Amino acid sequence: MRVLVVALMLSLWTAVAQAAGPMVFATIDRSSWPGSLATQAGFDTASRAEILMFGKALLASEALDDVSLKQRLGVKALDHHSVEQVRERFWIRLLSSYHSASQDCEGAAFCPLVRNLDDLRQLAQGFTGTVSPAYDAWAQASRQFHEQYLNEQLRLAALFPKISSEIERFDSAELMGDELADRQFLLTFDDGPTAAGGHTDTLANVLRANDLHGLFFVLGEPFQARLRKSSPAQMRELYSGQCVALHGWAHKSHSAWSEWQQSITRSATLVRGTLPDDYQPLFRPPYGQRSSDSAAFFKAQGIKVMLWGIDSQDWSKSLSASAASQRVQTLMLLWRRGIILFHDIHNKAPAAVPTLIAANKSNGVKWVDCRATR
Repeated sequence: MRVLVVALMLSLWTAVAQAAGPMVFATIDRSSWPGSLATQAGFDTASRAEILMFGKALLASEALDDVSLKQRLGVKALDHHSVEQVRERFWIRLLSSYHSASQDCEGAAFCPLVRNLDDLRQLAQGFTGTVSPAYDAWAQASRQFHEQYLNEQLRLAALFPKISSEIERFDSAELMGDELADRQFLLTFDDGPTAAGGHTDTLANVLRANDLHGLFFVLGEPFQARLRKSSPAQMRELYSGQCVALHGWAHKSHSAWSEWQQSITRSATLVRGTLPDDYQPLFRPPYGQRSSDSAAFFKAQGIKVMLWGIDSQDWSKSLSASAASQRVQTLMLLWRRGIILFHDIHNKAPAAVPTLIAANKSNGVKWVDCRATR
């Protein structure tokens, strides 16, 4: 009976920890886009189109009152200030992204002049995406994608800060990806390592084969388990050329867990001691959940919190590797910079990452070297 109660409590804890996330994720078939992403101009054209379609969805959401928005998002309570703050931040980013995407685009599709936020809002309001029949299929798919993606983001905002997540900072020192330059993206991977010969090994090899340097947020428990079955030298070989940071000792919400500080310091001691040359003093909270007053602790430890802005949702069984890569590609076009989240314990990233690398080889996208974040 006691075991059953403990199991039930753990199940409820997991449910609460994941409560901020939606049940359905935005996906899109990018084959509906009639153009190519292989050039800088092609990337920018697609970027402007996705920016305007998301702006249209964002603008439409502002017409909803709190009661209607709660019903749409499937939440019982809504933090109005948080929602408005996130909307405002989105508009600022959309304007910046559109300006970056519209340099020297005269004569190209989706390139009206936008001088300020009022111009962008007006343009988004009337945007349909159907400049020619060739874009009709994309316009329908993109509209559905961005409406669902916006629901994901507004749901996180509605629950913040009561349920913390990656949607907003608690402290200016927290990294979200918007601090990167245009077309810069950092590949990050959570929850590993896997057992020897697993997906972590495959991903690290993929990155090395493409001369890329990704950031792995490891959990202390599986890291220790693999270390005990191998050696420090083998762990260094596994992560050679990559960076390793902290995801806590166990995959639990670090917002209310009484041992969250020990979870971080214990993991830091283990990882730094094993991989002194690859260790990065960064912490990514599981589910993005951390205490609102944790900034002083992280500053004292010399550790920064790194969240993310582009979520592949590759952990979900409902998403294939192809769906995850197409989702990420669309969000890269939308935000034009960011920290990308994958998971190296699942089988999606080893297939999705090479697809993204190949698709963005000559269009100006730059994959950030994790070693430069030290």
